[in-house]
Amino acid sequence: MKAGLLRAPNDLSFETVPDPVLAAGDLLVRVRAATVCGTDIRIFRGRKTAGVRYPSILGHEFAGEIVDTGGNGDFSCGEAVAVCPAIPCGHCDYCKRGYENICQNLTAIGYEIDGAFAEYIRIPARAIEARNVFRIPESLSWEKAALVEPLSCVLNGQEKIGIEVGDTVVVLGSGPIGLLHIKLARLSGAHRVIVSEPSASRREAAIAAGADIAVDPVSEDLQAVVRVHTKGLGADKLIVAIGVAKLANDALSLVRHRGRVSLFAGFSSAEMATMDVNLIHYNELVVTGSFGLNRLQFEKSLDMIAAGRIEVDSMLTHRFALEDIGAALETAERGGAVKVAVVNA
Repeated sequence: MKAGLLRAPNDLSFETVPDPVLAAGDLLVRVRAATVCGTDIRIFRGRKTAGVRYPSILGHEFAGEIVDTGGNGDFSCGEAVAVCPAIPCGHCDYCKRGYENICQNLTAIGYEIDGAFAEYIRIPARAIEARNVFRIPESLSWEKAALVEPLSCVLNGQEKIGIEVGDTVVVLGSGPIGLLHIKLARLSGAHRVIVSEPSASRREAAIAAGADIAVDPVSEDLQAVVRVHTKGLGADKLIVAIGVAKLANDALSLVRHRGRVSLFAGFSSAEMATMDVNLIHYNELVVTGSFGLNRLQFEKSLDMIAAGRIEVDSMLTHRFALEDIGAALETAERGGAVKVAVVNA
């Protein structure tokens, strides 16, 4: 089959690779659409190395059609599916406590297991047994179904800070993840959403996604804007949706006493942030991380997109054939696109 094969950081090529070999109970899925994630770019550029093996096939946001059931009686050839790419072990201490997204033995489709920037992808039997595979309705396009995974991660982040009706929410960064945070915050009842984003086109996208105010942090005073719209108190909730470490400390001064801050984005392992711990202490702030997703969040996100409660069509701005996988990654990295899809006809 054809695939985008990553042999080393910055060394990815479109080439012929061996077809996946199925064990009993594995599924073989013909990938119909896969979208590019910031994590794919970080792995491609060598900024994320934990768990990454070489050579490997990236791509963990995808949907496709089952072409071989591997003898698995729960599915049939021809069924359309989306797959939660984080496979928990189900028996470690974290899984037993319900924290499967930080499972001690978590296995990730997309680099630990070859991913979806390929004609076909093997879904291991243990993913089927763990119920990581979800049927998608006929009304849902392949590309929209591929966006269930990033929305699931956003849902995980927002569940940890509890956005409520009437909240003022600040989102730092309005790339694809920032836009999903805006949309989900609106659905959760946020009264006001303020976005900070240096890119003019992404500020426009933020307003279109439902933000009330989009601030250019280069030319405007974000803190002053937030104070004006919160009676001088600060935001109720803040989400750092871009992996710039120094923003972690900036976030602390933008929320009110007892405000909540989500350090949602993945940060480079080479970066460290200095934080004013007194702001956390005296203002009784809650600062939380957010990693990945779980199967229930995937199911909820699939339902939201399928029902049209979260609109994602407008986010799909660029499409590439699999043979142009290198250009797809570079386009996503440049930032002019919102969401880049790799489509197999």
